[in-house]
Amino acid sequence: MAKTSRLLISFAFFATTAGAAAAQDGQHWWSGDWYVSVGAAGFLGPKFEGAKHNKLQFSPLISLGKQGPAPRFSSRNDNPAFALLDTGTFRAGIVGKFVPSRDSGDGRELRGLKDVKWGAEAGGFVELYPTDWIRARAELRQGIRAHNGLVADVAVDAFTDIAPNLRLSGGPRATFATAKYMDAYYGVDAKESAASGLDRDNPGGGLKSVGVGGALTWQATKNFSTSSFVEYQRLKGSAADSSLVRERGDRNQLVIGLSATYRFGFTLN
Repeated sequence: MAKTSRLLISFAFFATTAGAAAAQDGQHWWSGDWYVSVGAAGFLGPKFEGAKHNKLQFSPLISLGKQGPAPRFSSRNDNPAFALLDTGTFRAGIVGKFVPSRDSGDGRELRGLKDVKWGAEAGGFVELYPTDWIRARAELRQGIRAHNGLVADVAVDAFTDIAPNLRLSGGPRATFATAKYMDAYYGVDAKESAASGLDRDNPGGGLKSVGVGGALTWQATKNFSTSSFVEYQRLKGSAADSSLVRERGDRNQLVIGLSATYRFGFTLN
């Protein structure tokens, strides 16, 4: 709880600073040119975290921000974010993520386990460009409603334009989570064990997964882009050792898909 409070206070400070700077310029913090990017991704991936079987899935892609120098690189793994600090080589700000629900309708392997409600994760992100062709990004998010844990995603991507408007990118990923997150998705208490037939499991926090991902992105027009992507994760630690994964799932998680987004511009006074 103390860590979460410090995190929220830090981002409130950044937001206040940004607002104060805008006020000194005689403008509201929301004044100026903005963009909203909307799209969708279709992919073949695990039915739920740790699942053995895959299914075809769809997810919306939405982001909002102020117009200005575009980041040198962005990934479909980036959650919707707003940069409060941007020096060109370093960016930092607030980030959020929608978390879908999980229940037995997502797979018979989950029968007898408690449902996970839909919710969100909110926190902050930092990005660093050590060179013109590498980006490192980290997100730290606090669960809201779906779970009460903290989740941290770390990724490094190398990127290069192999043809006009065609970019190849990829690199390693890792995810860390606290025990409260692990319990929501991988825990099995005595009641659930009796109802599901799975062994009892009380997971701890730590490294959740490591992996690698890549994408080929085509900037068809100034505002429209499409991408093909592949992501592989290997569950580690308490997630890999969970009875749900050991007895009915798979430590190897593979996602393959396509996405498309369109960017609209507008102005606020």
